[in-house]
Amino acid sequence: MLVIDSGRPRNAPAAHAHGYLTRDGVAPAQLLAEGRAEVTGYGGEIVTGNVVAAERLDDGDFRVVLEDGPAVTAHRLLVTTGLVDELPDVPGVAERWGREVLHCPYCHGWEVRDQPVAVLATGPLSVHQALMWRQWSKDVTFFLHTAPEPGDEEYEQLAAREIAVVDGRVAGLEVTDDRLTGVTLEDGKVFPCRAAVVAPRFTARAGFLTTLGLEATEQKKDGHVIGSYVAADATGATAVPGVWVAGNVTNLTEQVVGAAGAGVRAGAALNEDLIAEETRRAVAARAGPGDRGRPYSSRTPWGTSRPQGAFPFAFGFAACRTGPPVAVTRTVRGLPRRRPAVRHGAFGPGHGLSRVLIMPSCFAWNVLYAWGPSSSGRV
Repeated sequence: MLVIDSGRPRNAPAAHAHGYLTRDGVAPAQLLAEGRAEVTGYGGEIVTGNVVAAERLDDGDFRVVLEDGPAVTAHRLLVTTGLVDELPDVPGVAERWGREVLHCPYCHGWEVRDQPVAVLATGPLSVHQALMWRQWSKDVTFFLHTAPEPGDEEYEQLAAREIAVVDGRVAGLEVTDDRLTGVTLEDGKVFPCRAAVVAPRFTARAGFLTTLGLEATEQKKDGHVIGSYVAADATGATAVPGVWVAGNVTNLTEQVVGAAGAGVRAGAALNEDLIAEETRRAVAARAGPGDRGRPYSSRTPWGTSRPQGAFPFAFGFAACRTGPPVAVTRTVRGLPRRRPAVRHGAFGPGHGLSRVLIMPSCFAWNVLYAWGPSSSGRV
């Protein structure tokens, strides 16, 4: 199994990750390092790089092209590249992003509770965003900035929740001693705050999939476009057979723990697909001349007895313990045949431990999972 990772997780600017039971408050860099160690500890290979294109080969496998480095081939692809947060063009916003400039109250609301919060409105959903942050602080100010004028009902909602409304465009953020201290308008007025809230456009990192015929689709909320995503079914399977997606690349609002769960579903479906293919090949090989009587374990794909599948899990690995070899009796074309058969896990012969992996795409790492051998025979 090969993991291609750009090393630029989406949440790198944040000091802590939240919403992941038992891992709340962990530093993103620590979670990344621990995940990498687990992957390599179980024989996985990690390559730092950016994928620029992927194409289908004549034999049904995939060829993945890296920006700097050789191309690799794979039987299946699991894409967990996440998304890019396109921030408002306001001086100071990008520099403070993930620190005091926030967007999700479920991710960072607790950390700024009861503090002055400024909401920089840039779209028709900004009023809703201000109402969400009002749960965490009684001191919320709504800056109209570039958003359309709220309707009468929205003004009534803001007034009922005691959210102040300020006209005019925001010129920048005030920072003192490396801490956000206020919002400055174009007319020079400064309003104190300890956190600023924005609404980025969420754009799926999926440009390299266009060479496979996969295009990102606009995602809307209440009729308004909030970003783009790669469409998939409940298991993460895309319109291109053999390609799965999980996490923010297909669900823009997914958090880390949800991305991990999506990886479990996608990985299980992907592995079922591999099992079906390997079984078809085994049946076909068994029917071939001179093949009868040769145990399946000596015909494993890629010329190796290593596990043939792997699927994502929450930065961890799950064991698939097997029992001892047992003797089974099968009837082949009407003739009883007795041969020793090893009862294996679902991931291939000769192993009692299955490899299970995820790299949550909520981090928006440029990660692409590739199952299968490369042109040089590497897995």
